[in-house]
Amino acid sequence: MKKKVEIIAEVKTQSPFGWKSDKTWEEIFEVAQEIGDIISIHTDERWGGSFNLLKQARSLTEKPILAKGIHQTDALVEQAISCGADFVLVVGRIPKIYQKKCFIEPLTLKELQKIPKGFRAVWNSRDLSSGELKKETFEEARASFSGWLCQASNIKTIADIKEGASAVLVGTHLFEFAESLLNR
Repeated sequence: MKKKVEIIAEVKTQSPFGWKSDKTWEEIFEVAQEIGDIISIHTDERWGGSFNLLKQARSLTEKPILAKGIHQTDALVEQAISCGADFVLVVGRIPKIYQKKCFIEPLTLKELQKIPKGFRAVWNSRDLSSGELKKETFEEARASFSGWLCQASNIKTIADIKEGASAVLVGTHLFEFAESLLNR
């Protein structure tokens, strides 16, 4: 890592693509609290999350919290903020409320190019419809968007951080990533 990259440490116990952690939510939260600049808490049950877990996390940390989920409606963004989130991940759309608190995850490069300056964008290397890798790369995303851009998914160690990433969102491989931070 040549420059300081924000670490968004994700508390995730499962995914809808077949992955399941052998650690408890509490064990994952402890590591996220230790290494994360921001702690990501899932609100979507498919990833082992809920709004109740978001409230619980808020009671356990003073660090900023990102409510991670699809958040298909502005009502869900409102709910995440009212449960204690500092930021809310919104996938495939730009909400009408709390725009400065939203991280926008486009589904395609074309959507990424439409995100206005000043927004935080998240480029997920995983296709959320299939769980497979997207064909478009982080490098292509970085070339398409000059603002704050978070690299997400498939990050195992600090060696996986791409040039130009403003932040990384690390979930499935959180423990391995934490280990690589200790050994840098």
